[in-house]
Amino acid sequence: MAWWGTLVGGTLGYMFGGPLGALLGAALGRNFDRGINLAGRQGAFDLGQQERVQAAFFTTTFTVMGHIAKADGTVTPKEIAAAEAIMARMQLNPQQRKTAIQLFNEGKQAGFPLLEIIDQFRHECHRRRNLVQMFLEIQITTAMADGQLHASEKNILFTIGEHLGFDRAALEHLFSFARASQPAAGGKLSLAKAYKVLGVGRDASDTEVKKAYRRLMNQHHPDKLIAKGLPEEMIKLATEKTQGIKEAYDRIRESRA
Repeated sequence: MAWWGTLVGGTLGYMFGGPLGALLGAALGRNFDRGINLAGRQGAFDLGQQERVQAAFFTTTFTVMGHIAKADGTVTPKEIAAAEAIMARMQLNPQQRKTAIQLFNEGKQAGFPLLEIIDQFRHECHRRRNLVQMFLEIQITTAMADGQLHASEKNILFTIGEHLGFDRAALEHLFSFARASQPAAGGKLSLAKAYKVLGVGRDASDTEVKKAYRRLMNQHHPDKLIAKGLPEEMIKLATEKTQGIKEAYDRIRESRA
Protein backbone atom coordinates (compact mmCIF):
# COMPACT_ATOMS: atom_id res chain seq x y z
CA MET A 1 0.00 0.00 0.00
CA ALA A 2 3.09 2.22 -0.21
CA TRP A 3 1.79 3.97 -3.32
CA TRP A 4 -1.42 4.96 -1.55
CA GLY A 5 0.45 6.38 1.44
CA THR A 6 2.61 8.38 -0.95
CA LEU A 7 -0.46 9.62 -2.79
CA VAL A 8 -2.35 10.63 0.35
CA GLY A 9 0.83 12.21 1.68
CA GLY A 10 0.78 14.55 -1.31
CA THR A 11 4.08 13.64 -2.97
CA LEU A 12 2.46 12.62 -6.26
CA GLY A 13 0.65 15.94 -6.33
CA TYR A 14 3.84 17.58 -7.48
CA MET A 15 4.16 15.58 -10.69
CA PHE A 16 0.98 13.71 -11.55
CA GLY A 17 -0.60 16.12 -14.02
CA GLY A 18 -2.65 15.69 -17.18
CA PRO A 19 -6.20 14.29 -17.34
CA LEU A 20 -5.35 11.44 -14.92
CA GLY A 21 -4.08 13.92 -12.37
CA ALA A 22 -7.20 16.04 -12.78
CA LEU A 23 -9.51 13.04 -12.24
CA LEU A 24 -7.56 11.71 -9.27
CA GLY A 25 -7.36 15.16 -7.76
CA ALA A 26 -11.12 15.62 -8.15
CA ALA A 27 -11.76 12.27 -6.47
CA LEU A 28 -9.52 13.21 -3.56
CA GLY A 29 -10.57 16.84 -3.43
CA ARG A 30 -7.03 17.96 -4.27
CA ASN A 31 -5.41 19.88 -7.11
CA PHE A 32 -3.12 17.42 -8.89
CA ASP A 33 -3.45 18.87 -12.39
CA ARG A 34 -0.45 21.16 -12.22
CA GLY A 35 1.65 19.81 -15.07
CA ILE A 36 4.79 20.91 -13.24
CA ASN A 37 8.00 19.10 -14.09
CA LEU A 38 9.79 18.64 -10.81
CA ALA A 39 11.68 15.46 -11.64
CA GLY A 40 14.74 16.79 -9.84
CA ARG A 41 12.84 17.70 -6.69
CA GLN A 42 13.16 15.43 -3.67
CA GLY A 43 10.12 13.14 -3.40
CA ALA A 44 9.05 13.49 -7.04
CA PHE A 45 8.61 10.38 -9.16
CA ASP A 46 9.88 10.03 -12.71
CA LEU A 47 7.89 8.44 -15.54
CA GLY A 48 7.76 4.67 -15.17
CA GLN A 49 8.51 4.51 -11.46
CA GLN A 50 6.39 1.94 -9.66
CA GLU A 51 4.35 4.17 -7.35
CA ARG A 52 3.49 6.56 -10.16
CA VAL A 53 2.40 3.66 -12.40
CA GLN A 54 0.31 2.18 -9.58
CA ALA A 55 -1.54 5.47 -9.09
CA ALA A 56 -2.15 5.72 -12.85
CA PHE A 57 -3.41 2.11 -12.99
CA PHE A 58 -5.83 2.61 -10.10
CA THR A 59 -7.18 5.86 -11.53
CA THR A 60 -7.58 4.57 -15.07
CA THR A 61 -9.14 1.26 -13.98
CA PHE A 62 -12.06 2.78 -12.12
CA THR A 63 -12.76 5.79 -14.35
CA VAL A 64 -12.77 3.66 -17.52
CA MET A 65 -14.87 1.04 -15.74
CA GLY A 66 -17.51 3.71 -15.09
CA HIS A 67 -17.32 4.96 -18.67
CA ILE A 68 -17.85 1.50 -20.16
CA ALA A 69 -20.72 0.78 -17.78
CA LYS A 70 -22.49 3.91 -19.08
CA ALA A 71 -21.72 3.08 -22.73
CA ASP A 72 -25.16 1.67 -23.48
CA GLY A 73 -26.86 4.62 -21.78
CA THR A 74 -27.69 2.89 -18.50
CA VAL A 75 -25.55 1.62 -15.65
CA THR A 76 -27.25 -1.60 -14.56
CA PRO A 77 -27.31 -2.95 -10.99
CA LYS A 78 -25.21 -5.90 -12.18
CA GLU A 79 -22.53 -3.54 -13.55
CA ILE A 80 -22.45 -1.64 -10.26
CA ALA A 81 -22.27 -4.95 -8.39
CA ALA A 82 -19.37 -6.05 -10.60
CA ALA A 83 -17.42 -2.88 -9.85
CA GLU A 84 -18.14 -3.27 -6.13
CA ALA A 85 -17.05 -6.92 -6.31
CA ILE A 86 -13.71 -5.83 -7.78
CA MET A 87 -13.33 -3.35 -4.91
CA ALA A 88 -14.21 -6.04 -2.37
CA ARG A 89 -11.71 -8.50 -3.82
CA MET A 90 -9.08 -5.76 -3.63
CA GLN A 91 -9.89 -5.30 0.08
CA LEU A 92 -9.72 -1.54 -0.24
CA ASN A 93 -9.70 0.49 2.93
CA PRO A 94 -12.62 2.92 3.38
CA GLN A 95 -10.75 5.87 1.89
CA GLN A 96 -9.57 3.88 -1.12
CA ARG A 97 -13.07 2.52 -1.70
CA LYS A 98 -14.57 6.00 -1.53
CA THR A 99 -11.98 7.23 -4.05
CA ALA A 100 -12.64 4.25 -6.36
CA ILE A 101 -16.40 4.98 -6.32
CA GLN A 102 -15.79 8.65 -7.06
CA LEU A 103 -13.50 7.73 -9.96
CA PHE A 104 -16.17 5.31 -11.28
CA ASN A 105 -18.71 8.15 -11.16
CA GLU A 106 -16.29 10.54 -12.90
CA GLY A 107 -16.05 8.04 -15.76
CA LYS A 108 -19.84 8.10 -16.21
CA GLN A 109 -19.93 11.83 -16.83
CA ALA A 110 -20.68 13.31 -20.25
CA GLY A 111 -17.56 14.55 -21.96
CA PHE A 112 -15.28 12.04 -20.24
CA PRO A 113 -11.93 12.35 -22.11
CA LEU A 114 -11.50 8.64 -22.79
CA LEU A 115 -8.78 8.76 -25.42
CA GLU A 116 -6.77 11.36 -23.50
CA ILE A 117 -6.96 9.15 -20.41
CA ILE A 118 -5.94 6.04 -22.35
CA ASP A 119 -3.07 7.81 -24.09
CA GLN A 120 -1.70 9.09 -20.78
CA PHE A 121 -2.15 5.67 -19.18
CA ARG A 122 -0.14 4.05 -21.98
CA HIS A 123 2.54 6.70 -21.56
CA GLU A 124 2.67 6.19 -17.79
CA CYS A 125 2.92 2.40 -18.16
CA HIS A 126 6.01 2.87 -20.31
CA ARG A 127 6.06 -0.36 -22.38
CA ARG A 128 4.69 -2.65 -19.65
CA ARG A 129 2.55 -4.71 -22.03
CA ASN A 130 1.59 -7.42 -19.53
CA LEU A 131 0.39 -4.75 -17.11
CA VAL A 132 -1.67 -3.07 -19.83
CA GLN A 133 -3.12 -6.48 -20.77
CA MET A 134 -4.19 -7.00 -17.14
CA PHE A 135 -5.99 -3.65 -17.27
CA LEU A 136 -7.84 -4.72 -20.42
CA GLU A 137 -8.81 -8.07 -18.89
CA ILE A 138 -10.28 -6.32 -15.84
CA GLN A 139 -12.33 -4.02 -18.09
CA ILE A 140 -13.57 -6.87 -20.29
CA THR A 141 -14.49 -9.08 -17.33
CA THR A 142 -16.42 -6.23 -15.69
CA ALA A 143 -18.23 -5.39 -18.93
CA MET A 144 -19.37 -9.03 -19.20
CA ALA A 145 -20.58 -9.16 -15.61
CA ASP A 146 -24.25 -8.61 -16.49
CA GLY A 147 -24.24 -11.67 -18.74
CA GLN A 148 -24.14 -9.80 -22.01
CA LEU A 149 -21.73 -7.57 -23.89
CA HIS A 150 -23.51 -4.71 -25.65
CA ALA A 151 -22.20 -3.59 -29.03
CA SER A 152 -21.48 -0.12 -27.62
CA GLU A 153 -19.38 -1.63 -24.82
CA LYS A 154 -17.46 -3.86 -27.20
CA ASN A 155 -16.77 -0.96 -29.55
CA ILE A 156 -15.33 1.09 -26.71
CA LEU A 157 -13.21 -1.84 -25.56
CA PHE A 158 -11.84 -2.29 -29.08
CA THR A 159 -11.06 1.43 -29.26
CA ILE A 160 -9.28 1.29 -25.91
CA GLY A 161 -7.36 -1.85 -26.85
CA GLU A 162 -6.21 -0.46 -30.18
CA HIS A 163 -5.01 2.76 -28.52
CA LEU A 164 -3.04 0.61 -26.11
CA GLY A 165 -1.32 -1.25 -28.95
CA PHE A 166 -3.41 -4.44 -29.19
CA ASP A 167 -4.63 -5.53 -32.63
CA ARG A 168 -8.10 -7.00 -33.18
CA ALA A 169 -6.85 -10.60 -33.12
CA ALA A 170 -5.22 -10.04 -29.73
CA LEU A 171 -8.37 -8.37 -28.42
CA GLU A 172 -10.62 -11.17 -29.67
CA HIS A 173 -8.36 -13.59 -27.80
CA LEU A 174 -8.83 -11.54 -24.60
CA PHE A 175 -12.60 -11.65 -25.06
CA SER A 176 -12.44 -15.42 -25.57
CA PHE A 177 -10.17 -15.78 -22.53
CA ALA A 178 -12.60 -13.75 -20.39
CA ARG A 179 -15.63 -15.82 -21.49
CA ALA A 180 -13.83 -19.11 -20.86
CA SER A 181 -12.57 -17.91 -17.48
CA GLN A 182 -16.04 -17.18 -16.12
CA PRO A 183 -16.95 -19.55 -13.25
CA ALA A 184 -18.64 -22.73 -14.43
CA ALA A 185 -22.18 -23.46 -13.22
CA GLY A 186 -21.20 -26.90 -11.95
CA GLY A 187 -17.96 -25.72 -10.41
CA LYS A 188 -15.67 -27.73 -12.73
CA LEU A 189 -14.14 -26.26 -15.85
CA SER A 190 -15.23 -28.03 -19.02
CA LEU A 191 -12.59 -29.37 -21.38
CA ALA A 192 -13.82 -27.09 -24.17
CA LYS A 193 -13.40 -24.04 -21.97
CA ALA A 194 -10.01 -25.25 -20.78
CA TYR A 195 -8.71 -25.15 -24.36
CA LYS A 196 -10.19 -21.68 -24.83
CA VAL A 197 -8.52 -20.40 -21.66
CA LEU A 198 -5.13 -21.50 -22.99
CA GLY A 199 -5.99 -20.29 -26.49
CA VAL A 200 -5.15 -23.58 -28.23
CA GLY A 201 -7.16 -26.13 -30.18
CA ARG A 202 -7.87 -29.74 -29.24
CA ASP A 203 -5.37 -30.82 -31.89
CA ALA A 204 -2.52 -28.89 -30.21
CA SER A 205 0.42 -31.06 -29.20
CA ASP A 206 1.41 -31.48 -25.57
CA THR A 207 4.38 -29.21 -26.24
CA GLU A 208 2.13 -26.50 -27.68
CA VAL A 209 -0.25 -26.76 -24.73
CA LYS A 210 2.61 -26.46 -22.25
CA LYS A 211 4.06 -23.49 -24.15
CA ALA A 212 0.68 -21.68 -24.09
CA TYR A 213 0.34 -22.41 -20.38
CA ARG A 214 3.79 -21.06 -19.54
CA ARG A 215 3.22 -17.95 -21.64
CA LEU A 216 -0.06 -17.14 -19.88
CA MET A 217 1.40 -17.83 -16.44
CA ASN A 218 4.28 -15.50 -17.21
CA GLN A 219 1.86 -12.77 -18.36
CA HIS A 220 -0.25 -13.05 -15.20
CA HIS A 221 2.37 -13.81 -12.56
CA PRO A 222 1.29 -11.68 -9.55
CA ASP A 223 4.81 -10.83 -8.34
CA LYS A 224 5.92 -9.77 -11.83
CA LEU A 225 2.82 -7.61 -12.30
CA ILE A 226 3.29 -5.96 -8.90
CA ALA A 227 6.91 -5.21 -9.83
CA LYS A 228 5.73 -3.61 -13.07
CA GLY A 229 3.19 -1.37 -11.34
CA LEU A 230 0.03 -3.31 -10.54
CA PRO A 231 -1.33 -1.86 -7.27
CA GLU A 232 -0.68 -4.29 -4.42
CA GLU A 233 -4.40 -4.33 -3.69
CA MET A 234 -5.03 -6.02 -7.05
CA ILE A 235 -2.77 -9.00 -6.39
CA LYS A 236 -5.81 -11.17 -5.64
CA LEU A 237 -7.16 -10.50 -9.15
CA ALA A 238 -3.86 -11.60 -10.69
CA THR A 239 -3.72 -14.67 -8.43
CA GLU A 240 -7.22 -15.69 -9.49
CA LYS A 241 -6.11 -15.45 -13.12
CA THR A 242 -3.14 -17.75 -12.56
CA GLN A 243 -5.33 -20.22 -10.65
CA GLY A 244 -7.75 -20.33 -13.58
CA ILE A 245 -4.94 -20.87 -16.05
CA LYS A 246 -3.49 -23.69 -13.96
CA GLU A 247 -6.92 -25.29 -13.65
CA ALA A 248 -7.31 -25.23 -17.43
CA TYR A 249 -3.87 -26.75 -17.95
CA ASP A 250 -4.52 -29.49 -15.38
CA ARG A 251 -7.90 -30.25 -16.97
CA ILE A 252 -6.29 -30.75 -20.38
CA ARG A 253 -3.47 -32.89 -18.98
CA GLU A 254 -6.01 -35.01 -17.12
CA SER A 255 -7.96 -35.61 -20.32
CA ARG A 256 -4.81 -36.71 -22.12
CA ALA A 257 -3.48 -39.04 -19.43
